[in-house]
Amino acid sequence: MIAARILHAGTATGSILRLDAPLSFWGGFEPLTGKIVDAHHPQRGINLAGRIVLMAQSRGSGTAPGALAEAIRRGTGPAALIMIEPDVNLAIGAEVAATLYGRAMPVLTVSPNDFALIAAWPAASIGDDGIINQIPLPLVGRG
Repeated sequence: MIAARILHAGTATGSILRLDAPLSFWGGFEPLTGKIVDAHHPQRGINLAGRIVLMAQSRGSGTAPGALAEAIRRGTGPAALIMIEPDVNLAIGAEVAATLYGRAMPVLTVSPNDFALIAAWPAASIGDDGIINQIPLPLVGRG
C-alpha cells in the first residue's frame, strides 16, 4: 500500500505501464486511439487506454489538458497517471473531463522510491483517498 499525493482524485484499476521517457499529451499522444504517436518516443505505438501510466515527468504545454480531457471522454485515456514531478496541466485535463463529462481519472504523485516499487507491480488499484494497492494481474477487470 502506498499513499500518494492527489493532484486529481478518482478511482482506477489497471495494468501498470511505465514510460521510459516523458510524454506530451499534445502532439505526442493521439486522443482518438489512445496511442503514443511521438516519432521520437521510445514507446511509440503503445496504447495507454485503461492502463495506469507511470511517467516520472511529463513534457508539454498548456494545451495538454484539452487532449487528455478528450481522451478521457472517449475512453481512450489512461485509467490513471502516477508521476514523480507534479504537472498541473494534466490535473487540469482530468478536472475538465470530470466536470464536463463526469469521468474521473486520478492524477497522483509519489516519491522516486515508491515510483520504482509501483513500476515493478503487474497491476494496481487506486482509491479516492490516493491509496495505491498492488493487485495480481488476473484480477484486473473482474467485477
